[in-house]
Amino acid sequence: MGAIYLVRHGQASFGAADYDQLSELGVRQATLLGQWLVQTGQDLSLLVTGSHRRHKQSSDACLAAWLPNGERAPQVLQDPGFDEFDHQQVLLRLMPEFADPAVLAAYLAQQENPARAFQKVFAKAVARWVSGQHDGDYSESWAVFKARCNAALARLLEAAGKGQSAWVFTSGGPVSAICQQLLAIPDRQIFELNWALVNTGVTKLLHSPGRVSLSYMNSYAHLESARDPGLVSYR
Repeated sequence: MGAIYLVRHGQASFGAADYDQLSELGVRQATLLGQWLVQTGQDLSLLVTGSHRRHKQSSDACLAAWLPNGERAPQVLQDPGFDEFDHQQVLLRLMPEFADPAVLAAYLAQQENPARAFQKVFAKAVARWVSGQHDGDYSESWAVFKARCNAALARLLEAAGKGQSAWVFTSGGPVSAICQQLLAIPDRQIFELNWALVNTGVTKLLHSPGRVSLSYMNSYAHLESARDPGLVSYR
């Protein structure tokens, strides 16, 4: 029986002009993951990333901690099917005024808890997207996004072959969509799961011919072992 490990990328640059790059914390998280892979004797013979920079940067930081230990370089593939949904478009379809960064910054500055206030607005935007009632407003509907993510998993299972393991550096959306398919989670509840996903958290799937099952979800033992709560983030 083989395993597919889905890794949510390290912390990205939320609030910066360019979100799609790791923060210093994100690099540290991915480095700790690489060290944990060595310590626990994991198989990293096949590595897959989405096409976002934060995916590749996460895998690069992980490998930088892996390779100096005499480990063999893995086969690396890229599949855009593991890319995140367009979170900016999803937000702006609900709050078009936030297209101006100054308006968004002013709104957040007025809030007692800016992070929580943003999360509340974004959750409403995601609920609108997931509802299916406004599909024409989006370049990729929720239904199409789910199908894309699960098609990427199917391609990986075919490429991996019987008994092989693979590590996939992706985002919270694809992890959630794949787990939804496996566990039959209703659309209205799926993002309750998504919000809880930790940066560089690992979700393990087991596969055999004709069968895929969830072994565990959102494990971040590599961060907990460092005994620093500040290493745990959700963006």
